[in-house]
Amino acid sequence: MERSNILFLPFRRTHSVTLSVAIKQYISTQYDQHPDMFKNDLQLIDELRSDAVSVLEPHVSGIKKLAGYAAHLVWMGAKFPIDIGVDFTWYPALGYNTQRPTSQNNLRFELANVLYNLASLYSQLAISLNRSTSEGLKSACNYFCLSAGVISFLRTDVVPELRSAPPEDMDEMTLESLEHLLLAQAQECFWQKAVKDGLKDGSIAKLAARVSDLYDQAGEFGVKSDSISSEWIHHMTAKHFHFAAAAQYRQACDCLEKRKYGEEVARLKDSVACVNDALKESRWINKIVLGDLNGLKNKVQEDLKRAEKDNDMIYLIPVPPKSELKTIERASMVSAKVPKEVSDPISTLGDRGQFGQPLFAKLVPFAVHLAASIYAERRDRLVNHSIIDELESLTTKIHDLLQSLNLPGSLQALERPLGLPPGLVSHAEEIRQQDGVYRLQRSMEDTAKLKANDRAIYSEGVELLESEAAEDDRARVRHGTERWTRQTSKEAAGKLYAQIGEINGYLKSASSSDDLVQGKMREWDRYLKVLGGTDRDLEEFVPSSRRTTMRPNVEREAGKLRSSLNEVTRLESRRRRKIESLREKAKADDINTVILAEAARLEREYPMQKIEPANFEDLFERRLERYNVDRNLITEESQEQEHLSSRLQEANATFLKARSGDSSTKEREQALQKLENAYFKYKEIISNLDVGRKFYNDLAKIVNRFRDECKSFVYQRRLEASQVEADLSNAMSSLNISQTNVLQHQKQQENRQPPYDTRAPTAQPLTAPIPTRAAVPPPPAPIPGMWTPEMGIKFGGPPQVNNVQQPQPQPGTKARGGPWDPSRGLQFG
Repeated sequence: MERSNILFLPFRRTHSVTLSVAIKQYISTQYDQHPDMFKNDLQLIDELRSDAVSVLEPHVSGIKKLAGYAAHLVWMGAKFPIDIGVDFTWYPALGYNTQRPTSQNNLRFELANVLYNLASLYSQLAISLNRSTSEGLKSACNYFCLSAGVISFLRTDVVPELRSAPPEDMDEMTLESLEHLLLAQAQECFWQKAVKDGLKDGSIAKLAARVSDLYDQAGEFGVKSDSISSEWIHHMTAKHFHFAAAAQYRQACDCLEKRKYGEEVARLKDSVACVNDALKESRWINKIVLGDLNGLKNKVQEDLKRAEKDNDMIYLIPVPPKSELKTIERASMVSAKVPKEVSDPISTLGDRGQFGQPLFAKLVPFAVHLAASIYAERRDRLVNHSIIDELESLTTKIHDLLQSLNLPGSLQALERPLGLPPGLVSHAEEIRQQDGVYRLQRSMEDTAKLKANDRAIYSEGVELLESEAAEDDRARVRHGTERWTRQTSKEAAGKLYAQIGEINGYLKSASSSDDLVQGKMREWDRYLKVLGGTDRDLEEFVPSSRRTTMRPNVEREAGKLRSSLNEVTRLESRRRRKIESLREKAKADDINTVILAEAARLEREYPMQKIEPANFEDLFERRLERYNVDRNLITEESQEQEHLSSRLQEANATFLKARSGDSSTKEREQALQKLENAYFKYKEIISNLDVGRKFYNDLAKIVNRFRDECKSFVYQRRLEASQVEADLSNAMSSLNISQTNVLQHQKQQENRQPPYDTRAPTAQPLTAPIPTRAAVPPPPAPIPGMWTPEMGIKFGGPPQVNNVQQPQPQPGTKARGGPWDPSRGLQFG
């Protein structure tokens, strides 16, 4: 500031960071692609950052380094989450805490600092130019406009998207102040060029008035900022009045040219007043600015003397008051210009881009992976829960209906009074091949292990929280609530404590479901063992009935019932094929290519906007419409099943009516029906166990995340507690030390006091002050010779009566006054 009458933005400083390590780690853990595919990109990103942060001198080569790194950061914002895993540390450039760094795990925080340094570079390039020439002033004006444009873009587009608190010198008021300051200096360069080029005084006055306005606005915002120093605010204030004075002076010159002599005098007076206001800041502004002000003041005062003399002696035109002077028009010749490489950084990347190919272009953006998983989850939920579950629910209903009608057991017992029905044999063979009973037991054991593991991990997290809460309570009791002021554990980790109840609810609900499945298993275990056994076991379980000849009407109704049962079998078979086809359709539904195309479009059209899964909502809706046909299938299947159920019930009722009174096959019917029902229960239990296993696997992710968050919270809380206890211990130590110092100081003062002098005073002693006492009733008349408070305390020579020296007492007599004799000691009476 001592070398120029205008200001520049200092650079922000940072520490060296290896960005590639965090990116490589993130790719290896979060993406399906191997980090070695991007070896060159990883090396290049470190080189780009190293080149960008080393720009600490005003040279045009730094523009490409800073803008290029910023462009790649913007591009990477669509590929990686904002918290990539690197703590970027930067020191403030303005304010009173420039030695206190700020660290954030935030790519946009890094981008904000790089763009700030780009604005600083533009401002320093403007300062470094030769502003004594018109060409130099023109270039300086352009650089200041570019610097203001970068600051404006930083304020409106970058800082609001930080998702964290901005650094203290990047708040709204600070950036507004810097933007107006840079524009004011750009306008000042244009004003200076106009003066050098010899423009008319009226035009120069308009330019100067605008300079004054911009400095005034910069100062107003600066006062509201905690980072703009008082030195800069005094500079802006002085500049505001300086150019207000310059504008009035130039307008006065214009009045002289137009022979408005009275107005000329009024404007020159106002110019002197503005200069004097500016000189009130002389204690805080640099010598160059002060020299400009004094030079302007001398010039204006000389012209004012001449103008007043000419007007008083020649023109005699009344001088209007300031309130009647017409406001000087403003001519604004500058504006914040955002460089294209800042406003549209993606266009600078690519085959024809000045900053080369975009880094990690072949890496599928994180949001695309997330969006694909979200779509897969919605698709599976639609297919499995909204369609397949509904179809299987219809199948369960038809099975329940068959069980209530004792079918097909009653018909099989009649048709085959001896041996085993083919349907039962096929069911038994299926269970044998699957090792049915053992499979169920193994699945239940696996599910129990998953459940126990989930509960153990959950309990570990809960115990961590309880242990930390107990530690916090003990510390609060030990130090007291007035000194141990941090939040309680439940207040600090409200989200985690809420998850305790949620996860516990999940576990209780799952336990209830597990109990139901185990109940089914116990109920049907006997029959499942028969189905999973040998044919001999089946034959022993199913009793034979005596062969009888069916009457014609029974045979006719049995045929109708068999036909209905066959329709049910065909319906189930078609439904299974449709379900399998639907699953294959969902499995083949790969949306990755479509999402990548959509993500590329979003990156081109909205480069500064981070791609989020929400951007693909419309795409998801359109894509899921292909399953509308399958949704309609549920209605069709339901209607067909209702008609078939009605016919089946009618056929069974007619069949039972025709067989009324025949109980020869009753035991065989019951045995066959129990085995048939056991087969469907086996299918149901298998499905239940698959759902339970999936539930506990999904719950494992939740409880693991819960435990990890508990560990992290407890670790941070213990660090915090250690720090608080250290601060309290230091405070107590400081207090003890200060008390010791005070006592030592008091002791030293006492030791420095001279010992009591026992020699009699040689000079007239001072009269002691008379003590003041509270008003009390007057005491009775004093006894002669007794001291009273009204007498005061007096030391000195012999007592005087009526100003006459009393004779010295003779030896051996009691003295009533005079100097104190140490050899006599102290006596009262």
